[in-house]
Amino acid sequence: MTGAVTLAISVDVGNGTPPYEQLREQIAGLVHAGDLVEGDRLPTVRGLAEQLGVAPGTVARAYAELETDELVEGRGRAGTVVTGGSGDPARARLRSAANRLVAAARVDGLDDDTVLAVVHAALTDAR
Repeated sequence: MTGAVTLAISVDVGNGTPPYEQLREQIAGLVHAGDLVEGDRLPTVRGLAEQLGVAPGTVARAYAELETDELVEGRGRAGTVVTGGSGDPARARLRSAANRLVAAARVDGLDDDTVLAVVHAALTDAR
């Protein structure tokens, strides 16, 4: 595992996108582009929050979303480490979106058949 990396990211509180989502998108983009690779350790929640001038909860939420996307893994005292991103970036982005969809469906108590039916309908409507 490599040491903690420095992230060249920022948060624009005036752009309408929640700060945690801005962080998630930027870090995911760095992983998909290969700028962050498997084994890279992200800054601590507190450290990144101080660097960006945001609440630690904002960074924690972004890291949690990245875990749902299977791009990073929280390892307790060892920090948050990049685990995904190799391979086809388009497929990785789609997998991340699918992971978020499944997580939302689980929270709402939807079963697999319902989720598949909704995705199928969306694919059909998009043709």
